[in-house]
Amino acid sequence: MTVKRIVANLAVKSVPTAQKFYMNLFGLEVVMDHGWITTLSSGEMATVQISLASEGGSGTPVPDLSIEVDNVDAVYELAKKLEHKIVYDLTDEPWGVRRFYLCDPNGKILNVLSHPCQKSH
Repeated sequence: MTVKRIVANLAVKSVPTAQKFYMNLFGLEVVMDHGWITTLSSGEMATVQISLASEGGSGTPVPDLSIEVDNVDAVYELAKKLEHKIVYDLTDEPWGVRRFYLCDPNGKILNVLSHPCQKSH
């Protein structure tokens, strides 16, 4: 048996509001929309992963979702410009990622990160 894909399903109060948040901040596009569920995608292919954690590292809570981007600094600046709630400031972590946490419109904590080889200052 081979796991082909793992999909994050987030319970939201308003699908259109959540859709707008993720599309505006991360540039995702709608690939399926049934009204009660919308699937967004970047079009990128990634390794199937699931993380199991007792904490988020550096004293942070376990995030609801981790989103790796090619330029975390640009997403951080856009999040601030869009006045999203930053709950953990942009930080270079000792395990080799640069990241920040913010809340989505439903209070989900997102860990937005880049690896050092991908960050551009």
